[in-house]
Amino acid sequence: MAHSPGFLKLVDDAKKNVKQCTVEDVWDRRQKGEPFVLVDVREDVEWAKAHAEGAIHVGRGVLERDIETRIPDKDTEIVLYCGGGFRSALAAESLGKMGYKHVTSMNGGFRGWLEAGMPVTKD
Repeated sequence: MAHSPGFLKLVDDAKKNVKQCTVEDVWDRRQKGEPFVLVDVREDVEWAKAHAEGAIHVGRGVLERDIETRIPDKDTEIVLYCGGGFRSALAAESLGKMGYKHVTSMNGGFRGWLEAGMPVTKD
């Protein structure tokens, strides 16, 4: 997918301000039993097709509205992912502004998760 220059600049700026990780980092944390919430911020239709096993869904369009209900503790370790790592970077920046202290954006997103052969599910 070709993204517009304005969107890419916005994402590049966000990535300077947020912590990022790889798919492998997330998998390693899961295998070690580290506590964190994996949040899929993709659209409802994307989530319905398939998503990372163990993830919860809080779509990007309602994230700021719903996150405090879904994850009220702002000290919770949160890893966000989207399709490729762009929307999750924007979402991570937004959650940081809302006071969430431990938010990470997963580079590569769901496509990277699939390419790495990580487990997926459908609800």
